[in-house]
Parts: sequence; structure tokens; C-alpha cells
Amino acid sequence: MISFTQIGWFGVGIAMFAIPVANELLGGSTAAEWALVIIVGACMTASAYFGIKSLTLISYIAVPLVAILGTIAMVMAVSRGDGTIIDQFAKSSGTLTVIGGAGLVIGSFVSGGTATPNFSRFARNGRIGAITTVIAFFIGNSLMFFFGAISSVYVGGNDIFEVMINLGLFYLAILVLGLNIWTTNDNALYSAGLGLANIFGQKKKPMVLISGIVGTALAVWLYWNFCGWLNILNCTLPPVGIILVMSFFMDREKYRDVEVTETVNWYAVAGVILGAVVANVVPWGIASINGMIVAAVCDLIGHARKNR
Repeated sequence: MISFTQIGWFGVGIAMFAIPVANELLGGSTAAEWALVIIVGACMTASAYFGIKSLTLISYIAVPLVAILGTIAMVMAVSRGDGTIIDQFAKSSGTLTVIGGAGLVIGSFVSGGTATPNFSRFARNGRIGAITTVIAFFIGNSLMFFFGAISSVYVGGNDIFEVMINLGLFYLAILVLGLNIWTTNDNALYSAGLGLANIFGQKKKPMVLISGIVGTALAVWLYWNFCGWLNILNCTLPPVGIILVMSFFMDREKYRDVEVTETVNWYAVAGVILGAVVANVVPWGIASINGMIVAAVCDLIGHARKNR
């Protein structure tokens, strides 16, 4: 499931760069969009193909630049706008419920959250892995929301690319958008390839190539169904995450053994499936939390029966 969603996230990212840039530079024709989608997909697939070292190199370049340029755009937008931030956000109040907003926020990063161990395992020790994860999600991810949301309410635009275009920062907008998406996409594709390699017992690099081709082919469709895609992530992946966390804390000794001896845990499988179903069909509460509660109960039942 994680591999599937990471392939989809990779496709979304490609189109988020290629389609707006094609509209601005190449007239926005369907042929231009697809040509750029294919080129961008090939470049991002190549960086993931060469593994963690190439991913690290791209991140060293991209992360500081995105942070600096995003901050510049936010400051420029606020300085040009009228009224306080509260006044600006009040103009759009009522168009999205708190629960709906929470779902979109969770869906936007839960896919990366469940795949984080694929990268934190390269840390020198557990402490560094934990610190970098906290910085990435609580600081880095929050900053990206601030860049887009605060800038947008002052100058308009659905994302940071449109915001920067409205601020007259065309070439910087392309740079920010490209680097931001590239760092997300190569990580997503790496995770997808790694997962498929483990599932099918194949080498990682061919699986990365296959994932890149599938994600590129789905890119345009996913772009036009983005909110629906976030809702899918919001409902399906939190049950996976909570089961992984519970498994670690309830049976930590098992994780000290490098050799994997675990057979299929059908209670965990049932928890993921039932959690996703409940998250989709129950109309009240926050979907991701509903799904996690159901998954946790299933996993606890399985753990209790195992320890009888």
C-alpha cells in the first residue's frame, strides 16, 4: 500500500511542476504538458535510481533554497497586502470545514511519514534519526504550509508557484517549485522501489524504474484529482502508521534482531483494511483518527491472542 501511494505521490509531483510551467512557458497545449511531464519524470526517476547519495545531494541544494525563497515570497506578499493576517483569512472562512482541512493536511504528509524509516535508517544513530524527523515534519512541513497559505491570502494563487508568479518572481517560482517537488518526488520513488523490491524479491533499481514509468503515466490524471488523492492517503495510510508504531513499542526486543522471522500478522492486515473502510464511510470525526482507532483495536486483539 505504501509503495502504491508513493508511486501516486510521485505522479502528482511531476504534474504539479510540469503543467503550470508548460502553461506559462509553452502555451499550455496538451502536447507541451505531456512532453514536460515525460522529461521531468525521467529526470526525477534518474535521481532516485542512483540511490540515497544522489537523493542527499539534491536535498543539500534544494532544502536551503526553498526555505530562503519561500520566506522571501511570504514577506513580500504580506508587505504588499492590506490588513492583518486574521482579516485576510477571515475572507475565506466557511469554505472548508475544520475536519476537512485536517484531513487535507494529514493526507499531504502521511505518505511521507509512513515511509520515513526508509531514510532515517541511514542516520548515524537513533537520536539523530529522531531529531531530523522531528525537524522535517514539525518545522519543515509547517513552514511549507505557511509559505503557501499566508502568501496566497494576500496576493492570490492556489500554490506557491502561482503566488510567486503574482509577485513577479517568475524564474524564482520555477526554481522553488522544481526543487521543492524534486526533493519530495525522489524520496517517494525511492520508497516505492524499495517496497516493491521487498515484496517481489527483486533488486531495487529495476523496481524504481517501473515505479517511475507508472507514476509518470498517471501524472496528469492525478493532478486533476489531487484533493481526492489526498483523501485516499488520509484514509488508508494512518492505519498502517499506527500499527507500525504499536508493534515497535509493544515488542521492542523483536526489532533488535536483524533477521526477520515474523509471518503474516492477519490482525494487522485486518486493521489496515477495516481502518481504511471506517475512515472512508464514517461521516463524523476526523477520518485518519477514526481509521487509526479501528486499526489499533484490531492489532491489540491480535497481540493479546498471541501472548496467551
